[in-house]
Amino acid sequence: QVQFVESGGGLVQSGGSLRLSCAASGVIFSYYSIGWFRQAPGNEREGVSCISSRDSRSYYTESVKGRFTISRDNAKNTVYLQMNSLRPEDTAIYYCAAAQHPYIDFKWEYNYWGQGTQVTVSS
Repeated sequence: QVQFVESGGGLVQSGGSLRLSCAASGVIFSYYSIGWFRQAPGNEREGVSCISSRDSRSYYTESVKGRFTISRDNAKNTVYLQMNSLRPEDTAIYYCAAAQHPYIDFKWEYNYWGQGTQVTVSS
């Protein structure tokens, strides 16, 4: 059974940090590029960051550049999203998604999605 499971969300004060994890099972993880998305109440889902399977090339949406860092550990079948200098506008449910392709972007058709983890940043 294929699963992508997010963890690491929580409540943090503005300026704080969280590290999200996306753990995969049931797939050859190194074949998959991974994207992080988020959705706040009343908003559309937006891409946050993605990392390629081929060379770990990363991409970030403008609003998180310099604050968030995506990384992957293929030995642990896990992708991480380190989030620093968090702001109230970062509050959302964060989802990871996987695509079996060496390079992806936010518009790519992803094969699998996790169930999400809530991130709440208080002011």
